[in-house]
Amino acid sequence: MDETKVVTEAIEARFIASISEIPAAQWNQLAGIDYPFLRHEYLLLLETSGCTDRESGWVPLHLTLFRGEQLIALMPLYLKSHSYGEYVFDWSWADAWHRNGRDYYPKLVTAVPFTPATGPRLCLAEGESAAEIYPLLLQAVKQMAEQQEASSWHVLFPDEEAAQVLEASGMALRTGSQFHWFNQGYTNFDEFLGTFNSRKRKSLRRERRAVAEQDIELRTLTGAEISSADWEKFHFFYQMTYAKRSGHGGYLNKEFFLGLGDAIGEHCVMVLAYQHQQPVAGALYFRSSNTLFGRYWGCEQELDCLHFEACYYQGIDYCIAQGLQRFDPGAQGEHKIQRGFTPIKTWSNHWIADPGFAAAIADFTRREQEHTEQYIDQAATFLPFKQTE
Repeated sequence: MDETKVVTEAIEARFIASISEIPAAQWNQLAGIDYPFLRHEYLLLLETSGCTDRESGWVPLHLTLFRGEQLIALMPLYLKSHSYGEYVFDWSWADAWHRNGRDYYPKLVTAVPFTPATGPRLCLAEGESAAEIYPLLLQAVKQMAEQQEASSWHVLFPDEEAAQVLEASGMALRTGSQFHWFNQGYTNFDEFLGTFNSRKRKSLRRERRAVAEQDIELRTLTGAEISSADWEKFHFFYQMTYAKRSGHGGYLNKEFFLGLGDAIGEHCVMVLAYQHQQPVAGALYFRSSNTLFGRYWGCEQELDCLHFEACYYQGIDYCIAQGLQRFDPGAQGEHKIQRGFTPIKTWSNHWIADPGFAAAIADFTRREQEHTEQYIDQAATFLPFKQTE
């Protein structure tokens, strides 16, 4: 693979087959260390644990731009042979390619694997202009797509500003939705519940009471408090739950979970549920300075309302106690609305190599956006909060 592309005389694009080719301090200087999922340590752990490799269908091909030997821009990039683990669904697009005798895969994807959390995707050094750099990135990706015979390039869950710049650069903008909780300066969970109408407030209290009545105790652990035994137990729960849902043990393996404490322990929050003093379930969160990200859940047996308690209410409790402003509990799940999670927009951008398919997908995303915005407006009417004048 030719890993170096000259974009201009002054700026050179380098595609790297492993993030280990860039020193952690150099990568993190541009990507930052607050958003956990783009940290060098996190992406490297995905590689070294075997979660992102050729066998998994996530082949690292990260793009970096250099001015001389100075790293001025970077973005995660993977060569994909499928669409699993992305949470922006394009199966119908792949089917359209197939029906026309074409190959949709491989494709290029800029995303955090298995993580539908909005955050930085194209990272620039201080003083660099997005208006100047983004077209160079797009040019480099197009060259690599041609070399790899990739059908397309997809940027998943960028922040709104990046999504708009990419749209202005010629990439179709696709709008999605999730349900997030926002902290309105609550001092405790009861104050949050006080914003609910009476019926919804009673329903939520009933769910929390059902957990306590089953002799279940929830313990929240952070950072170094999470032992190797806790990580092993959590992986067991994660595997069991994935196996029940989908027939396989999940995208992430034991090596990944056992490495998280050393890689980004300061971002890790684990809630373990104990019944009769025995661990029976767990939820794993990651945090930044202002946001809690609910990521993984697993259980040994299904217990009444425990999923809601471990994955939502404990997270809200944690946000209130820590003064975090937002709780992103992950993709999908309309049941979150009645528990106080507000429907919000998410974004993705898509460049399609074939002009005919590109026009069709641009039209699809425009029409889909209308339906998504209508859905968000309608979903908001089911929020449990008291009506205000």
